[in-house]
Amino acid sequence: MKKIVIINGHPNKESLSFAFAKAYNKGATNSGAEVKEIIIADLNFNPNLQFGYQKRTELEPDLLDAWKKIKWADHLVWIHPVWWGGLPAIMKGFIDRLFLPGFAFQYRENSILWDKLLKGKTAHIITTLDQPSWYYWLIYGRPSVNQLKKSTLEFCGINPVKVSYFGIIKNSKDTTRQKWISAVEKFGKQNK
Repeated sequence: MKKIVIINGHPNKESLSFAFAKAYNKGATNSGAEVKEIIIADLNFNPNLQFGYQKRTELEPDLLDAWKKIKWADHLVWIHPVWWGGLPAIMKGFIDRLFLPGFAFQYRENSILWDKLLKGKTAHIITTLDQPSWYYWLIYGRPSVNQLKKSTLEFCGINPVKVSYFGIIKNSKDTTRQKWISAVEKFGKQNK
């Protein structure tokens, strides 16, 4: 049985991201997978990594619980909108505070190399855009994907990392959104 954690980075519970999380959970649960969720907006934590890596800030109980879920999971599903080319601020703060040396990776002493502490896990990034995905890639270079997929997840050993884009969200019709929700439920059924 696959162990999946859905990490929802959208702060608005009325958003399409929440509908995607619900659909993915339904599909994965119906397939027999064990599913847990992290709704970042519901967590009580300071998103500011105040001292960088120079001084450790104690993790709040909600972050410790989120980390247990991440460590438990075989597969991480990240659901978020793209805002200003990047991640929502609360999601960035979650990553800054939680994906730390000694947790997600470890720099080697006297070396530029590091150990990837999350090897063996896979991920799927499901994101919404207000522009065509080809435009986001060609004109802007996919900054949110580079940040989350390459500079965070793969840096920590999570591989492979699949990416699915949905958009254009602005002015999309209900019938289109229902098709997208069905596609995300299918991802859940396939545990990918």
